[in-house]
Amino acid sequence: MNDRYDAGYGDVPYELVGYDEYGQPVYRQIPAQQQPQQPQQHYDPYAQQGYGYDPYATGTQPQTPPYDPYGDTGPQEPAPYDPYGTGTQAQYDPYGQTAASGRQPRVAEQTAYIPQQARPAEEPETEEPETGERADRDYRTEQFAFVEEPDQDSEDVIDWLKFTENRTERREEARRRARARVIALVVVLALVAAGGVGYLWYAGKLPGLGSSDGKTNTATPVGAQKRDVIVVHLHNTAKGGTSTALLVDNTTTQQGTTVLLPNSLAVASDDGSTTTLAKSVDDDGSAGTRDAIDTVLGTEIQGTWRLDTPYLQNLVDLIGNIEVDTDVNVPDPSAKSKGAAPLVRKGKDQTLSGKTAVAYATYQGSSEAQNAQLQRFGQVMQAVLRKLTSDSGGATTTVQTLGMIIEPPLTEKDLGAFLARLADLAKGGDYKTALLPVQDDGTLSQEASASVVKDVLGGTAKSPDKDAAVRVSVRNASGVKDNSGEARVVLLNGGFTFLEGGTASAVATSQVRYSDAADKADATEVAKTLGLPAGAVVKGEVSANADVTVVLGQDYDPKS
Repeated sequence: MNDRYDAGYGDVPYELVGYDEYGQPVYRQIPAQQQPQQPQQHYDPYAQQGYGYDPYATGTQPQTPPYDPYGDTGPQEPAPYDPYGTGTQAQYDPYGQTAASGRQPRVAEQTAYIPQQARPAEEPETEEPETGERADRDYRTEQFAFVEEPDQDSEDVIDWLKFTENRTERREEARRRARARVIALVVVLALVAAGGVGYLWYAGKLPGLGSSDGKTNTATPVGAQKRDVIVVHLHNTAKGGTSTALLVDNTTTQQGTTVLLPNSLAVASDDGSTTTLAKSVDDDGSAGTRDAIDTVLGTEIQGTWRLDTPYLQNLVDLIGNIEVDTDVNVPDPSAKSKGAAPLVRKGKDQTLSGKTAVAYATYQGSSEAQNAQLQRFGQVMQAVLRKLTSDSGGATTTVQTLGMIIEPPLTEKDLGAFLARLADLAKGGDYKTALLPVQDDGTLSQEASASVVKDVLGGTAKSPDKDAAVRVSVRNASGVKDNSGEARVVLLNGGFTFLEGGTASAVATSQVRYSDAADKADATEVAKTLGLPAGAVVKGEVSANADVTVVLGQDYDPKS
């Protein structure tokens, strides 16, 4: 038994019009030709019911009109065949259009079926019938699937929007943090720059206020600048002799200097006579020499550092060798042949141990002046300061390790702290070495007074007290060596202070010079004491540490 709804209608003609969404073929009924309204003249196998026959309904249905693919209708058209007998007579339209409303939008989900094809199961309609204009329209549920079916991707979309929003917020937060970091960095750099400028201003290193190239701080007068000065004597225990230098720490300009003092510098001895610096170190000791240097240079030396060559050797070995630009080959004193390799080679950045440092600092060639050896000693001292620690405690420990005997009032702690400050300046490039220019007679020239005594030491030759004896510098130019000693005895007996002025080339006539008109009377009295004529008294250049300068010529007679 065939229970299909289309059983018994196999003779009705159909044609294929396409395929539905399930891949099934879709057919449509071939419409009959339009006929005029008249009684049937041909055989009707379905009891003259036409295509619109309803097997489940009674009565005669209207005749089926001719098929119009575009939905254009003429007079009233009969409703299409309804195999389910639902009572809804809607005209068949392959494009989803109804005859009542003319051309309507096509609904893709509406499907036609042939009578021989099994109709797919459909869900029962639960919607209540509608009235009015909407009831005339044939709407199917599947036509609005895009509205009724829930969007399965809605949660994914929401998650994506949240992810996008969170990522945007994170980017904005990253930008804000980056801007905050940049602002903080700019503030820190500004504070560092301000602090650096303030430090340079305080230290007097700004342009125009001072620099490491030797220019002094113009904001503070040279005489008012604060300086700490220590005198160091290098004693050559092997060959004899001494080398003297002043270590100067200008705390106002933050400059350090080693001032080399030639052994020929004329200074006053304990008995008031003039002697050389070298003799003063040997004869008068540290205290007497320190006072004599203060008198000549107008300085205030805080202490004396006696540095014997064995201690210098230990110091260099203790700090781990030094680098010096040597200017000469130093022969090895222990070499047995003349062609032996030198102990110290000439060249730049030569590494010196304790032994070679002492050899280089004390070396003086046979044809060299003492100043050449003195400058080598200055090189070694500056190299030691560059290598020494800048920590006050560490430098003090180094001094204590050497085991030197420190002369009062200087202590090991004071010396260590002083050397640490100089070491810091030497490492920073704010340190230099200067040689005090001394004339052949041991006196200071005007150049020395301007470039070293005034600028570096900030001093001048101290004037004697009113009750002090007149200081007389005697330079022997008579050609007779003993004349200087004879003049010394005469002047000391006459109540004058004798200052050794050295020797000079022989001259015919003697002179007694004074530079200040107030000293003319003293110069005249000196001439009488020495037995020189009044015409020998002239106004001229006087030694920096003397009131009157005497130049003994060939006309000088000690017995006169």
